[in-house]
Amino acid sequence: MRHIASRDNPDYRLWLRLAQGRTAHIESRILLEGEHLCRAWLEHYGLPQALIVGEAVQAQSPGWIKPLWRECERTRRIVLEDRLARGLSQVEHGPAVFFLVEPPVATLPERITEGCLWLDRVQDPGNLGTLLRTAAASGLKAAFLSIGCAAAWSPKVLRSGQGAHFALQVHERVDLLALHSHLQIPLAATTLEQAQSLYQQDLRSPCAWLFGNEGRGVTPDLLRIADWRVHIPQSDGVESLNVAAAAAICLFEQRRQQLA
Repeated sequence: MRHIASRDNPDYRLWLRLAQGRTAHIESRILLEGEHLCRAWLEHYGLPQALIVGEAVQAQSPGWIKPLWRECERTRRIVLEDRLARGLSQVEHGPAVFFLVEPPVATLPERITEGCLWLDRVQDPGNLGTLLRTAAASGLKAAFLSIGCAAAWSPKVLRSGQGAHFALQVHERVDLLALHSHLQIPLAATTLEQAQSLYQQDLRSPCAWLFGNEGRGVTPDLLRIADWRVHIPQSDGVESLNVAAAAAICLFEQRRQQLA
């Protein structure tokens, strides 16, 4: 066990950058915060590189901390002075418990035969996390993120995803145009151009769902290779739906049709 009491400690300064998302797509490690994400990591990937807790948490040892502390006895266990732990936390009034881990890197499949999520330059971390969470909830098993998307394992995306990262194979910085040759199912893109109503589209078979950038939508090159173009009929007076809301409607319309 190691104790850290200085803000100038180089390890602490790195963890602070990780917690604030200032090393996205650069640093190979990430910081998971809170019981839910730490427990999910243990279940799916095993021990972290380090368990980091605040002094008060370690001293008081709430019910779920004691077993977590014991399970991590074969890895680094670090106790932070409380003021440093509060500086590291991105959750107001949350318990100061963190895992330092290296996120998994998924291997691109040779053939894509099951329904999945394709995201083209989705830049808002809250939107990205919500999209991943919705995809997992609808039964999809994989997500392919283009270059230009927010970092999937950044703190804000992790908080919005609420554990979806552990239910999906998340592929980052993917060339979606090149990936199209791996696709053995239809590619469905949401657009207002030459599109059929979502509710008239037969969605009982699996497809790859393609959603685009918050402001500019799907790139023309990707639209050209889409097998289906669908739009969501909506009332006048609103220009368009938020991408995460649109995805939820599409994915659960498909789930409704498949269940029916």
